[in-house]
Amino acid sequence: MNYKSIAIDGPAGAGKSTLARRLAEKLGFLYVDTGAIYRTVALAVLRAGIDPADAARVVPLLGGLDIRMSYGGDGVQRMYLAGEDVSEAIREHRVSSAASKASALPEVRAFLLDFQRRQAQEHDVVMDGRDIGTVVLPDADVKIFLTAAPETRAERRLLELEQRGQAADFNTVLRDIRERDHQDETRPVAPLKRAEDAALLDTTRLNLEQSLEGLLSLVKEKIAL
Repeated sequence: MNYKSIAIDGPAGAGKSTLARRLAEKLGFLYVDTGAIYRTVALAVLRAGIDPADAARVVPLLGGLDIRMSYGGDGVQRMYLAGEDVSEAIREHRVSSAASKASALPEVRAFLLDFQRRQAQEHDVVMDGRDIGTVVLPDADVKIFLTAAPETRAERRLLELEQRGQAADFNTVLRDIRERDHQDETRPVAPLKRAEDAALLDTTRLNLEQSLEGLLSLVKEKIAL
């Protein structure tokens, strides 16, 4: 069977996860949050007391990791580490920073590449991340680069953290957003960048529903629904 794939890339806080999940629901596709997969690795690294940027200590840990992904009746992706549901734990602010550092390691990206590609080989998928259209699914049927101004992304991330009961302030979140942008854009392996054939959607001045309509419009231009 020829499955369809939609690749959505973009910087931290651009709303990729929320929008990609909503898009998948509308299309009846499987939503694959690759960021959650990297966050799960990062959580394992932090729990082991290892600096996520220390390749010499992170790489030996990979072979023993038991990472699984499953979907409930609501279609929500749940992440498991050694049998434990860590779907909420991986959303902590410290894990976000650690994930950016760990994902810069070539060995970590190679470790998770087949895991991600396998989902698109077995399902119609909407997959979001930093290098989906450029590396993971270079032949995706639809590629979209989703972005927004750093200040807008910081406001959205701050609200998300507050809703999770995590204390944070705007300036700290904005600084972290800018630092992560720099890390993602300058890492030597699979840096964050817009694929040459990816459509651009800037959601700075769009609300959630307007952004979703923008995504749907771009998808309908490429594939018959």
